[in-house]
Amino acid sequence: MKKLIYVLCLIFSVISSNTVAGHRDNFHVDIPTLSQSITVDGEFDEPQWQQAAQVSLAFETSPGENIAAPVTTMVKVFATQDQLLFAFTANDPEPHKIRANLRDRDNSWGDDLVGVKLDTYNNAKLAYQFFVNPFGVQSDSIENELTGQESDAWDGIWQSMGKMTPTGYQVEIALPLRLFNFNQSDMQTWGIELVRFYPRNETHRLSSSKIDRNNNCQLCQLGTATGLANAQQGQDLQITPSVVANRQQQRDLNPNTAWETDNNIEVGLDLRWGVTPTTLLNATINPDFSQVEADSGQLNINNNFALFFDEKRAFFLDNQDYFDTQMSLLHTRNIGSPDYGIKLTSQIDEHTVGFLAANDVQTQFLVPGNLSSAVATIDQESQNIASRYRYDLNKQFSVGTMVTLKRAENYHNYVASTDLKYQPTDNDTFTAQYAYSQTQYPDDLFEDFCGSDDCSTIPPSCDLQQCDFNERVLRTAKDGAFNDSVYRLTYNHDRRNWWVSSSYISIGEDFRGDLGFIEKVDFSKFVAGGGYNWYLNDNFFSQITLKGDWDISHNQAGDEIEQETEMSISFEGGWQSYIASGLVNRERVGRRINASTIAIAGNTRSFNETFGWFYGQFTPLDPLRLELELSYGDDIDFANNQLGSKTKIIPEVQWKLTESIALDLSHRYQSLNVDNGRLYTANLTDVRLNWQLSLRSFIRLSSVYTHIERDPSLYIYQHRQAKYQDLGNELLYGYKLNPQSVFYLGYSDAFVADDTIDTLTQHDKTYFMKLSYAWLL
Repeated sequence: MKKLIYVLCLIFSVISSNTVAGHRDNFHVDIPTLSQSITVDGEFDEPQWQQAAQVSLAFETSPGENIAAPVTTMVKVFATQDQLLFAFTANDPEPHKIRANLRDRDNSWGDDLVGVKLDTYNNAKLAYQFFVNPFGVQSDSIENELTGQESDAWDGIWQSMGKMTPTGYQVEIALPLRLFNFNQSDMQTWGIELVRFYPRNETHRLSSSKIDRNNNCQLCQLGTATGLANAQQGQDLQITPSVVANRQQQRDLNPNTAWETDNNIEVGLDLRWGVTPTTLLNATINPDFSQVEADSGQLNINNNFALFFDEKRAFFLDNQDYFDTQMSLLHTRNIGSPDYGIKLTSQIDEHTVGFLAANDVQTQFLVPGNLSSAVATIDQESQNIASRYRYDLNKQFSVGTMVTLKRAENYHNYVASTDLKYQPTDNDTFTAQYAYSQTQYPDDLFEDFCGSDDCSTIPPSCDLQQCDFNERVLRTAKDGAFNDSVYRLTYNHDRRNWWVSSSYISIGEDFRGDLGFIEKVDFSKFVAGGGYNWYLNDNFFSQITLKGDWDISHNQAGDEIEQETEMSISFEGGWQSYIASGLVNRERVGRRINASTIAIAGNTRSFNETFGWFYGQFTPLDPLRLELELSYGDDIDFANNQLGSKTKIIPEVQWKLTESIALDLSHRYQSLNVDNGRLYTANLTDVRLNWQLSLRSFIRLSSVYTHIERDPSLYIYQHRQAKYQDLGNELLYGYKLNPQSVFYLGYSDAFVADDTIDTLTQHDKTYFMKLSYAWLL
């Protein structure tokens, strides 16, 4: 016992020693607080700018490594009691080469940009990012050091204006302090980095700070900003009423069938209240959770696992990073249509908390497995709750807990989790997470999966003893409550030129995370890999990376599911290019031979797959960005449990027709050949035309077309149609005063064709309107 106490004391003494370099060698700025603000118009003629602090973006951090910046960028900054203001002067010796386009919010990446990163707690966990192009188009996001992810889904309400000049361009930015969570005190100390993206042959990243490539913590290397004397969020109360109206018409696939019409008008209310500078309350009543922007097209063929769709809804996105853990235990797209919701997030000193509660008119969740997953729906109202607590001892050590609850009349899923992240040195990072769940399904839930793709017919009534079995039936045919656990460990050692990493995850057979996106259970996986970077000077390619990894997966009985080895090489350089290619060899199992048991050993056939892939992205001309993804080689035909040869080709073109009109065109071609011929050919085309009428208004046309052809004679276990087509279109006009004050007017429709319908037949059309206005009180 004494030895254990000694070891624990030693560990915490190491943690507290703060061995990570942090802000070593980085800049510092003292921000003055002035009594009067300015008009955000892109002009710097107010006297306040003469009293502002001034900073130079002296360093190029990429592709150059902390070398002198190739162009001059000066930034002035000052604060009032409720605003933080920046003035960027971006000089350019060749101003005619400046890349600037009129775009919707968060769609200006690739343009010339200036902006700022702010860590308001100066604890290297989260950073707000704000960028503006020369026309004043805004982009904002949140960088999360805990997960290593960056999300641009969050949208704040702030002001900016850009202006082209004979010597470059200039940008004015006003950030209301109500945007931020921070500890209120007489004087503030925030993490800060001022950044400019200068895209020419390569995209040069210019910064106020040096970035040490031998340190794998990016937010630990921000500079510091002190000042903001007596900074206040103000009342920070936002009330956003909304009206949503739609007219939906549907009919059977027979074109002679009459349309059935449903008219609907909904009035909702959102509340956003900064209770204190560190505590935010969000509430919503009868919200509009419709998808204004169509999801990107996804091709679901020869795929046993459910598709993932990103969250886009404002209520869930605000401070969603407070709920992040290393595993996806909260994926709010599982809350499909709530009547109400409430969310409380707060950070006080080292303590971060989050609480979310919402109902749903139905119950929807993922049924996971080790060879397949699917979405289940119960026609009952559900209650959904998530709570998160994280303690940050310092910039190197964080520990947290999370609890989720999803419950309906004859169903529940409860999950409790704990996690930690520890960075003892600049180069080493450990993470660990453990979660435990208890679940109960309705007794007849398994019937929803009888007669699915693995079955030849759909029986009129499905009994467990008679049904054509599949994994989803077996995973849902549970008697009473059941429970299980999962744990995950990772280690990364990153240096300037090389890195190694390893991870292990073990998910119990009966673990469920129904409020998150846990698609695999009865599963364990070990991964080990590494790589090497070459940084080149005065070459077309500025960086070459060689990497590889090996992984092996088993079920909980110890039966091998998959073993894979992959090697790849990538190049970054001129024409803003990124080119990568790799070779994969893996041995994995196909479908179960006897589908009435979840056993792997003796119940599956093992296949050896070898395939190569290629990805290329480059911008040969300012208005044209090209992408190409290719893969060719072996792939399991899961429908027939045999090995085939797959070809996949995905070209994508982003063409800026004018400064305000852009065309995004992508196509996915996929085919699978088996011994006796071509099993299927699938094509998916996604077209998006955007016309930005002004900074605030746009017209968007999107169309997603899917065409699949199969040879039914090659399907051994089931009958499949020879052809399938669907087409979805959307025309949308939008006016955004700010991200929450919007007017949308649109039309969408859907067409389908198959063996019984010769041509695409319209079966759905919807007219919709949304109006909302955010009152900032």
